Amino acid sequence: MKSSKNSFTLTADSGHVNDLAAGRHGDPFSVLGRHAVEGGEVIRCFQPRTLNLWIEDESRPMDRLAGTDLFEYRTKPGEVPSHYRVIREMDSGIKYDRHDPYAFWPQLDIGEMAEFNFGRHRHAQNVLGAKWHEVDGVRGTLFSVWAPNAGRVSVVGDFNDWDGRFHPMRFHADQGIWELFIPDIDQGHYRFEIVNAKSGELLTKSDPFARASEFRPGTASVITGPPGHTWLDDAWQRAKSAGGWHKRPMSVYEVHAGSWRRNEDGSFMGYRRMAEELCAYVKHLGFTHIELLPITEHPLDESWGYQATGYFSPTSRFGSPDDFRYFVDHFHRNGIGVILDWVPAHFPRDGHALANFDGTALFEYHEPLKAGHPDWGTLVFNFERNEVISFLVSNAIYWLQEFHLDGLRVDAVASMLYLSFSRKEGQWLPNRYGGNENLEAVDFLRAFNEAVGYECPGCVTMAEESSAWPGVTQPTSSGGLGFGLKWNMGWMNDTLEYFEREPIHRKYHHDLLTFGPMYAFDENFMLPLSHDEVVHLKKSLFSKMPGDEWQKFANLRLLLSYQWTYPGKQLLFMGGEFAQTTEWNCKTALPWERSREKMPEGITRLVGDLNHLQAAHPALYEWDVDGRGFEWLNGEDSAQSVIAYLRRSESEALVVVLNFTPIPRYGYRIPMAEEGAYWELFNSDGGAFGGSDMLNRDQLHTEHHGMNGRPCSLVLDIPPLSCVILRKA
Repeated sequence: MKSSKNSFTLTADSGHVNDLAAGRHGDPFSVLGRHAVEGGEVIRCFQPRTLNLWIEDESRPMDRLAGTDLFEYRTKPGEVPSHYRVIREMDSGIKYDRHDPYAFWPQLDIGEMAEFNFGRHRHAQNVLGAKWHEVDGVRGTLFSVWAPNAGRVSVVGDFNDWDGRFHPMRFHADQGIWELFIPDIDQGHYRFEIVNAKSGELLTKSDPFARASEFRPGTASVITGPPGHTWLDDAWQRAKSAGGWHKRPMSVYEVHAGSWRRNEDGSFMGYRRMAEELCAYVKHLGFTHIELLPITEHPLDESWGYQATGYFSPTSRFGSPDDFRYFVDHFHRNGIGVILDWVPAHFPRDGHALANFDGTALFEYHEPLKAGHPDWGTLVFNFERNEVISFLVSNAIYWLQEFHLDGLRVDAVASMLYLSFSRKEGQWLPNRYGGNENLEAVDFLRAFNEAVGYECPGCVTMAEESSAWPGVTQPTSSGGLGFGLKWNMGWMNDTLEYFEREPIHRKYHHDLLTFGPMYAFDENFMLPLSHDEVVHLKKSLFSKMPGDEWQKFANLRLLLSYQWTYPGKQLLFMGGEFAQTTEWNCKTALPWERSREKMPEGITRLVGDLNHLQAAHPALYEWDVDGRGFEWLNGEDSAQSVIAYLRRSESEALVVVLNFTPIPRYGYRIPMAEEGAYWELFNSDGGAFGGSDMLNRDQLHTEHHGMNGRPCSLVLDIPPLSCVILRKA
């Protein structure tokens, strides 16, 4: 390193020395390190709680500026190596020998920082955060953080006694980014200590780009090196990148990692053990994917992960980032995809995290009416800031690429799209056109989906979007938001409202069944029976069902059969597959003793059979997002609460008949699209599922009896509260 031009002389009462001692010096490189002075060079180090310092070896003692913690060493050019070492003797007598951080030039690339500032960076974690770094053979960690309104930023950690005077950072004023390469440090816990330039407020913050975090209640970030996991999922990755997921079976088992199962002592099950047990379970049931509730680091268990503080950190509750890599790899090697619930809509107000990051509203909107989220008490990301766009897009790409994930389910999209979301009149600000659309959030969502499409071929994005916003799954090139799938909240709400009614009243609400197909192909839909429907006094799926015990099980079998035969991809939250009676409780494992009872075992078997049936029959998946995939046979029999429809693919058609009452329908006639003989392929009333075993065991034949404009019809027996699927012989 060449010496800088700096010929001033320091005294004990110098402003530089006082600022360093007070931890408020915003330009440490102007004082510390090597500088040209009259007659040669001076090397300066500021080292509190230090008895002696030497340069390179103990033959070169540094002189203490009397009454201060500043040390100087006068030398001639070329006498001391560019990246010299400093030997420190502490008050305790312990000695440390390390390279001086202030002997190194800036390490960040100006162009990379500019891309971050312009909102165009898709891999900003390669610029910001803490990463192992090497300069001229000297290894250490390069720290960098975006804090444009700070007057001073320091790296503090267990390697410097959490004292911000040891490692103040260099400021790139034009980019608002601070950096410091600390040699000889490749592990440890750290934070950024930030002093606001105007107010002088002192803040201690976790690293927004930290790749690992301390186990709660600790809030420190953790230095991590290159991944140590060797991926073995090449075949899976190649198949995924080929695309075509929308024409393949897709049934998703939604999982909260902290409460699916727990260790025998009640502690969290780690990623590796969970991989083995959860994967075997899901594979046996035939699910194609799992979806994890957010595992980004979060301080509060009861937030379920939806109030993230460590956006780049897999939560340490279950292990290390490499443990999570193993988790995903294991699922892929067993033919199962992994989707992550992702939360770009809002973040918590915890003082150690993103809120008020540099003493100002940096990641959140500065306008109070836009900044606060009224429902969750959280803060809304400022989608007007380019750097926030770079942060979020990079985060999405990071999870998909770094951990080989197969998709992201984006939480609370409606809250992002509308400035008026959950706000009363006078509590929101209109956009520049006077409307309630959050235009910059719309731009972000499009940029996010375009980035995923380009950077992560074959990955799917899913929107939890509950409004009638048009084109959520349409390409951005045609004005859409660009998502792959949208959660069909309308189907979910209508279906559960219908099923919760006593069967005797269902005939008055038949439209709850028949309205959905009118818009079933307006978007690419996923049918969710998610965690949100089994908490907060909403009751479990099983407990929602009316009737006596037998009818509750029959209704649940019918609900799941209806979900699996309806156009769209399926999602079921854990516990629903064995008729859990209680609401989901994130603080404890699922009640697995329930799953071993006879009737719940029947529900589990039903779910497995539905998954395997779907995988074997393209009519149940190939045209899920194509209007040709669904056709009414009879949707008008409200009096008997029976519906019938076709599910089609290029190669086959299946007839689906559903009876939503506990009354068996003997000799029930349905219109048919094709003449011929038919076999019963599936019956949710089967004895193996816990039903009454009222089956159509004999071959069924159409009759020349026109009905509903069809040339023929077919007569069959429909069990109570059941779904029957027929296939042409």
